Amino acid sequence: MSTIRYGLVGAGMMGQEHIRNVALLEGAEVAALADPDAGMRALAADLAGGPVRTFEDYRAMLAADLCDAYLIAAPNDLHFAMMKDVLATSRPIICEKPLAIRASECRELMRLAEGRAAPVWVAMEYRYMPPVARLIQEVHAGTAGTPRMMSVREHRFPFLKKVGDWNRFNARTGGTLVEKCCHFFDLMRLVLRADPVRVYASAGADVNHKEERYADVEPDILDNAFVTIDFDNGTRAMLDLCMFAEGSYWQEVISVTGDRARVDAFVPGPSRFTRDRRERHAEIAISDRLEKAERREIVHVDEEILRAGDHHGSTFYQHQRFLDLVRRGQGAPEVGLVDGYWSVLVGEAAEASARQRKPIELRADPAPAASAARVG
Repeated sequence: MSTIRYGLVGAGMMGQEHIRNVALLEGAEVAALADPDAGMRALAADLAGGPVRTFEDYRAMLAADLCDAYLIAAPNDLHFAMMKDVLATSRPIICEKPLAIRASECRELMRLAEGRAAPVWVAMEYRYMPPVARLIQEVHAGTAGTPRMMSVREHRFPFLKKVGDWNRFNARTGGTLVEKCCHFFDLMRLVLRADPVRVYASAGADVNHKEERYADVEPDILDNAFVTIDFDNGTRAMLDLCMFAEGSYWQEVISVTGDRARVDAFVPGPSRFTRDRRERHAEIAISDRLEKAERREIVHVDEEILRAGDHHGSTFYQHQRFLDLVRRGQGAPEVGLVDGYWSVLVGEAAEASARQRKPIELRADPAPAASAARVG
């Protein structure tokens, strides 16, 4: 089995999580990496181990043509330009979320990728958290009956410090409801098997980063929100986000309720962000309304996989699936450009709704690439 050589674009915190997870895969390695920050390049190269080529400019790495697949994990606002360059290669791509910071940019990337033979995978890790994957499996198997409602609660720690403090500003992140929450909007669409048609958000920047200044500019990212979404099949979903709740045992609680049962996934946060060092297990629960009873079970994840990142093993399992796709040399990615587009479209609409204090209607033409948001 030949080794698949990854080329990493962006060697910061998330890039290094990808390196740790690729290292756990048989027949895969990070062969080259690019980052303009010398400190991040050195840290990432040391973490990757072995003979890894480093570049200050990712375009020089592309020109060297050393890799079998490329992974983009740079700051959000750089994804669009980087993706255009990497799409011009013939290699498979996995791009960290969000695909871009604007839905219009996502549409342009879909246009540029038309007819491309090599796959493009958008890294929506939350789909691959074992308890969330189990919830998806149960709902799609009919355990809940016909789904009618879905809720996602994420109560967690604030945004971490990043190189250049890029994650403190809407202009670079797309806004919290794009940067952080595109994962959840993707999950809602996947689980409910429907497209969003209306978004309403109420949000604020009330606790985090209030004393921070960057060149005398105050951060403008949101730190809490409620978002409700109506879907085209009559289902509805809600997001409850709080980013100043780092003491919470459960970081995510995801619930889907149908006409027969409710299915819940409980995901603990990384223990390194709390004083509580208890061993933390994820759980799945099924509450059957006809039997009037609930059953729960622990969803186990290998400790080595948990230690490789802060996303409850999902980065590893996602790479397993992506690597299998690359090796097969054919087939569609499980999370494609259309999925990346919809997740940004909803996040962008939620940001607009929170600012304007109005619901946003999502008007979709028959081709997803032609979809656009407008004020309702």
